[in-house]
Amino acid sequence: MSDPTPGAAPETNSETAPGPAALELTDVERVYSQGLAEEVRVLHGASLRIAAGEVVALVAPSGSGKSTLLHIAGLLDRADGGAVRIAGTETAGLSDGRRTAIRRRDVGFVYQFHHLLREFSAAENVALPMRAAGASRRAADARAAELLEAVGLSPRASHRPAELSGGEQQRVAICRALVNRPRLLLADEPTGNLDPGTSEMVFELLAGLARTEGLGALVATHNLELAARMDRVLRLDGGRVVAG
Repeated sequence: MSDPTPGAAPETNSETAPGPAALELTDVERVYSQGLAEEVRVLHGASLRIAAGEVVALVAPSGSGKSTLLHIAGLLDRADGGAVRIAGTETAGLSDGRRTAIRRRDVGFVYQFHHLLREFSAAENVALPMRAAGASRRAADARAAELLEAVGLSPRASHRPAELSGGEQQRVAICRALVNRPRLLLADEPTGNLDPGTSEMVFELLAGLARTEGLGALVATHNLELAARMDRVLRLDGGRVVAG
């Protein structure tokens, strides 16, 4: 696959292309000011398209704008220009409240560190975002149980994070990210804090669940072996997204 022209979204597998994209960035710009006169252009015409059911790697060195791109894609930060569409909804002109509602409903996040609440059990951690979105306790508990079973953690559902291994904690974090049935999953170095064997297992679960749930996933990683096993590999070059 050849690199796309500047401003054009990279090609998407034809099998996953029909219908609204889980995520679409078009000519996204992000500039940070340093001091009174100096500006740092982190993203410059960044474009990409993630289809439903597609797991895409984002490979970029530290300081290249990877986290900035993920924050903009997840509506945690606003772009200075360009378009950000999640499941077909343009988000640029929306209020903070509307952006929060879309982020809560349509976007799941997985980070390098699990950020589980230590006073809650695994099941309670998974159910919490669904309860926060207004679901009943019964519905949230049932969904949490379904996801924990899918990742082999049903016997550990009542355990608190301190009683779980690193890999188990990250599996719980993945379940939490998926509990509201988002359209888009954003993962920032989700296996970066794990040993190679556990990284492999966690990645397989993440990718498998993403495809089973029918959502699009953008996974930032430094692990080139894992990246090569995803549907596509993208990288950041000069603030633009190009094929890896």
